[in-house]
Amino acid sequence: MSVADKFSKHISEDEEASLTPIITDDGVTFIYIKHTNLYVMAMTKTNANAMVTLNFLHRMVEVLEEYFSELNEESIRDNFVITYELFDEMMDFGYPQSTEAKILKDVIMVQERHKFVAQAPEALTNAVSWRSKDITHKKNEIFLDVVEKLNLLVASNGTILRSEIVGALKMKSFLSGMPELKLGLNDKIVMESRGRGGKSVEMEDIRFHQCVQLSRFETDRTISFIPPDGEFDLMVYRLNTQVRPLIWIEAQVNQHSKSRVEYIIKAKANFKRRSMANNVEIIIPVPADADSPHFKAQTGKVEYVPEKECCVWRIKQFQGERDFVMRAQFGLPSISSEDIRQVKAPINVKFDIPYFTVSGIQVRYLKISDKTGYQALPWVRYITQNGDYQIRMS
Repeated sequence: MSVADKFSKHISEDEEASLTPIITDDGVTFIYIKHTNLYVMAMTKTNANAMVTLNFLHRMVEVLEEYFSELNEESIRDNFVITYELFDEMMDFGYPQSTEAKILKDVIMVQERHKFVAQAPEALTNAVSWRSKDITHKKNEIFLDVVEKLNLLVASNGTILRSEIVGALKMKSFLSGMPELKLGLNDKIVMESRGRGGKSVEMEDIRFHQCVQLSRFETDRTISFIPPDGEFDLMVYRLNTQVRPLIWIEAQVNQHSKSRVEYIIKAKANFKRRSMANNVEIIIPVPADADSPHFKAQTGKVEYVPEKECCVWRIKQFQGERDFVMRAQFGLPSISSEDIRQVKAPINVKFDIPYFTVSGIQVRYLKISDKTGYQALPWVRYITQNGDYQIRMS
C-alpha cells in the first residue's frame, strides 16, 4: 500500500509539463487519469496493456457517475462502501470483469446510502455480459443517431490549420429477448470489394462497443452485435480530412476614434440550400472594458455578455447558401489605439445541422433478427454539430 505514496510524490513535486499518463518508478508503473478533483490510478509490476488499463479507468469513472450522479471527493467519501462493492464486481485479481452500469445495478442497488446486494444476475457469467436474457418491451424499436462533430481551426486569412471529424453511432435499444443485429455502412473497403458505386467513406480510428463481434468486422466489415438495453455508443470514429468550413465568418474591426470601435461580421452557410443549420451561435470576443453596445443584424438577435467579454449573435435557422451581416458598436472608455489589437481570442461558432453528415457516412442497412421472430422498427437519423470550431480574427 505504501507504493501509492510514490505516485502522490510525483503528482505534487514533478513539473506539470513533465507529467505523463504513465509514470514508472522503481519497477512499478502508475497509470492514471484525472477527473474533477480526483486522480484515478492503477498500478502494475508487469508489462500490462496500458490502453486496456486506461480504458478500464474511464469505464470505472462512468459507472461511478451513473451511481452517484457526479464523481468527486465528497461523493466517494459519502459512498465508500458501495465504491468498494463496485470495485469488487468490476475487477477480480487484476482482471477487468463487468463494467456495464445497467448490469451492475442488478447486483448492487443503492438506497439512502445503504447497499442491498441482490443475487448475481446471469448476465455476469454469460458470454453476453452486457445484457440480461429476460428483457421484454411492448413495442420493439431501435433508434440510431449518426452524430458528427466538426473540429476546425481557421486562420484569419482563410487557411485551415486543423480539421477533423469526430463521429459516433449512438443507439437507443428497446428490443425484447436476445436480438442479433447487423449494420452496414458505406465503408470504402466494402464498396470497392463488391463493385458498388456511390459515395464511400474511408473509416479510420474506429472504436467499438464491447458488444460488436470484432472477428466478423475484420473478415467482411459487417458490424454484427447483440445490443445492450437502452442507450449506448455502438461505434466512435475519427477522420482527419480537410473540410470546407460549414459556416464561414468574416470579421472586420474598425476603430473610428480612441473611444469607439465597430465590428462588421459576415456569416455565410457553405452547405446546400436544402439543408438548414439550427440554433446557430456566433461568439465574438470584444475588449474587456467595452460598453454602450449597439447592434444591427439582418437576422437573429445579438446579446452583449460582458462577464465573458464577448457578444453572441444567435440565428435560430440558417439556410444553406445564405449569408447575413451583423454590425456591432462599442464604446472604449480606457483603451488606446494600440490596445485594440490585444483581443486575440478567436470567434467560436455553434450549430446543429440535421439530416446531414460532413463525412458522407450512410447506414445502408440495419437488420434485426430474434428467435421469436417479432417485427422491430429501426429508426435512423443524421446530425452534424460543431465541435471545437474556431475562426481567428485578423
